[in-house]
Amino acid sequence: MKRKLTPKQQRFADEYIESGKKEESAIKAGYKSRSAHSIATENLQKPAIKSYIDERMAEIASKRIMDATEAVELLTRIARGEEKETVISSTPEGVYESQKEADLKTRISAVKEILKRYPGDDKLVKAQIRKAEAEADIAEDKAKEARNSDSSEGQTLIVDDVGGMDDENAGS
Repeated sequence: MKRKLTPKQQRFADEYIESGKKEESAIKAGYKSRSAHSIATENLQKPAIKSYIDERMAEIASKRIMDATEAVELLTRIARGEEKETVISSTPEGVYESQKEADLKTRISAVKEILKRYPGDDKLVKAQIRKAEAEADIAEDKAKEARNSDSSEGQTLIVDDVGGMDDENAGS
C-alpha cells in the first residue's frame, strides 16, 4: 500500500520538479531554511516522494513527446494540405507574413512516411506516387525555366504542356 504524501511533502516534490533545486524547494514548501538542505536530502530518499516525483516526471515527459498517433496525424494533415506554414516575404514596401500549404514534394514525402508505417505493397499506390513525383519534377523544372526567363528581359518563354505530340512528329 502506498503512503500518501503530506501537503508539505507534496509541495516540496512539486517545487523540486519545477526547479530541480532541493534546498530552495524545501524552503518554498515551508521547511525552515537552516534545516532545508538535510530535510530535502532526506525527502528525496523517501520511497513515496521519489515515486511521486517519478510519476509526475513521466506524465510531463509523455505530454511533451509526440507519440506515433500524433506523428501520423501530422503527416496526414501535411499530405492533405491542411497544415499551413508561415512564409515571410520581404519587399521594398515592407515585410509580409503569409500562410501557405505544403508544396507537392513535401506532401508526397508525407504520404511516403505514412505508407512506411502501413506496409501494404500496393502497386497502384506506388504507381500513383511515381506519377505525382514526376508531375512535381516537371512543374519544378517549368518554374525554374520561367524564373530564368524572367531574368533575361525581352525574351518570351512558351511552355507547351498540352502534349499529344510524339517524337516522330516533333521535327515536322
